[in-house]
Amino acid sequence: MWPYPRILAHRGAGVLAPENTLAAMRCGHAHGFRGVEFDVMLSQDGIPILMHDPAFGRTVPGVGNVAEHSAAQLMKMDAGTWFGAAFAGEPVPGLDQVIDFCRDAGVWMNVEIKPVPGFEVETGAAVATLIRDRFDSADGGATTSGDGGLLPLLSSFSVAALAAARAAAPELPRGLLIEKLPDDWQDQAGLTGVRSLHLNQQFLTEAIAQQVRQAGYGLFCYTVNGPARAAELLRWGVDAFCTDRLDLIGPDFESAR
Repeated sequence: MWPYPRILAHRGAGVLAPENTLAAMRCGHAHGFRGVEFDVMLSQDGIPILMHDPAFGRTVPGVGNVAEHSAAQLMKMDAGTWFGAAFAGEPVPGLDQVIDFCRDAGVWMNVEIKPVPGFEVETGAAVATLIRDRFDSADGGATTSGDGGLLPLLSSFSVAALAAARAAAPELPRGLLIEKLPDDWQDQAGLTGVRSLHLNQQFLTEAIAQQVRQAGYGLFCYTVNGPARAAELLRWGVDAFCTDRLDLIGPDFESAR
């Protein structure tokens, strides 16, 4: 159900580097992580870039929105100064750039489709199409690319985005992000054809974990920052999780316990 790395670096490197940047990807890799989670949305001209917030002001300075700027404009913006002076000038990366780094470094990707509101379908389709074209996935089945590597997994809170991704690249694995498991979760999972459920660890119980796994889905949790909670979730049968605390929970956490 889950052939991927079990402990992922959240948004590249969690608390150790500015989120969703190449600096974060390099930092996570330097700490031994071979699985990473990051967020992707579309620029005004329809190009996938890494960003969590649709509005500026938190990780990039100024006032405005991602959907109002071209990829060229966005990729000149400073996405590092907010985190620390050492990262001043670190730019907003395009998805293409991050794919290049991760493939060269042997890092598996959980790509969260994070659409600007109103652009769910366009974002799901564009992200899936780009990844399909970058990975020779047509001959690789549901798990591996044509070169034998693990295909990225597309995840999203948006059912519409996942449905669009499925239509554009049905061979790419998908995961449905849910804050709290609703009664109709299996209907939503079936509609999007997902491989896994990605749940907020704060609301996960052992009974819910067993319910998801018994239904045949992989179970991923976000965001786990305490070693005791991480160990508990693994005991419950959680397949994988992401963490901000790369300094407390390393990629070998499970085997080191």
